[in-house]
Amino acid sequence: MTENDIKRIADLVIEELPKHGIVQIEVSARHVHLSQEDLETLFGKGAKLTEKRPLSQPGQYLAEERITLAGKKSKKENVAVLGPVRPHTQVELSKGDCLALGVDAPVRESGDVQGSGSIELVGPRGTVRIDQGAIIAHNHIHLTPETAKALQLKDKAHVQVKVNSGRPLVFQDVIIRVSGQFANRMHIDSDEANAADISGTAIGTILL
Repeated sequence: MTENDIKRIADLVIEELPKHGIVQIEVSARHVHLSQEDLETLFGKGAKLTEKRPLSQPGQYLAEERITLAGKKSKKENVAVLGPVRPHTQVELSKGDCLALGVDAPVRESGDVQGSGSIELVGPRGTVRIDQGAIIAHNHIHLTPETAKALQLKDKAHVQVKVNSGRPLVFQDVIIRVSGQFANRMHIDSDEANAADISGTAIGTILL
């Protein structure tokens, strides 16, 4: 059996596991999604994001560009920017980040920024202050329609997930998000990862 054969079999197994309620958990550290307008303010007119490496979700990537976040209490430098650009700028933080920065950000689903926290973004060519857009991302699971159907779960459903890690625990109220553009993954922030003693990735079981 060749190395390619082994990889193909491993990929097939990984693809099938979520249909049985087993999901890979990824830790999403603080990061920023930029609008084109804010990208140009921060990095100069005509600026484009430069892909550094792809992320697990199709079409999403870590950009080479980095920025500084400034709150009332402190700053966070070298903050990751994810691409591609979005219609509106969004900053995703952990509760620990918010306390350190002095930012009042609510727990929200990605994209739900109405009335959320304000923060200042600093780039090499300019500064942007957003009145809303800073959030603590609600933990969630991305599912393909095929996997959601196999698990009899619908978009926006709420489930529990048992984490198999150094400090096993059960995450309550995890939101299901279903799209043909997704890969099967659960995302948690760095505070949640620390609570479960997760470093890098882990495996979770969806409790139906």
